[in-house]
Amino acid sequence: MKWNLRLTAANKGIWKASELQRSLAEHGLVISAGKMSGLWSGQPVSLKLEDLDVICVVLGCEIADLLIPEPDKVSRPGQQSEAREAAVGATVAPVVVPKRRDGRSLPPM
Repeated sequence: MKWNLRLTAANKGIWKASELQRSLAEHGLVISAGKMSGLWSGQPVSLKLEDLDVICVVLGCEIADLLIPEPDKVSRPGQQSEAREAAVGATVAPVVVPKRRDGRSLPPM
C-alpha cells in the first residue's frame, strides 16, 4: 500500500503538517510531533482505524484517497525463482555477516 496523505491534504488546501495536526486536534485526535512527522513524510508504521476515520473526516476524503493499493509489489508463488533468473546478470551485494565485538560466536541460525 502506498500512503498518500500529503497529496490528499494538498488537494484540500492543507500544505503543512502543523495545519493538519491542528485540525486533527480540533476533532479530538491529538498527535505528537514525532508521529505527525511520520504520517506526513512517509509510510506510517501503525495507525489505528479510529485515527484513520478522523483523518478522513478532517480531509473530507475516503480511505481509498489515503491508501493506494500496489498489487505489483506482492510476490506470488513462483515469482521468486523468476526474479533470481532475471538477476543473474545483475551485480549482487555482498552478504553481511554480523560478528560480536567480544569475539564469542553467534548462536546458530
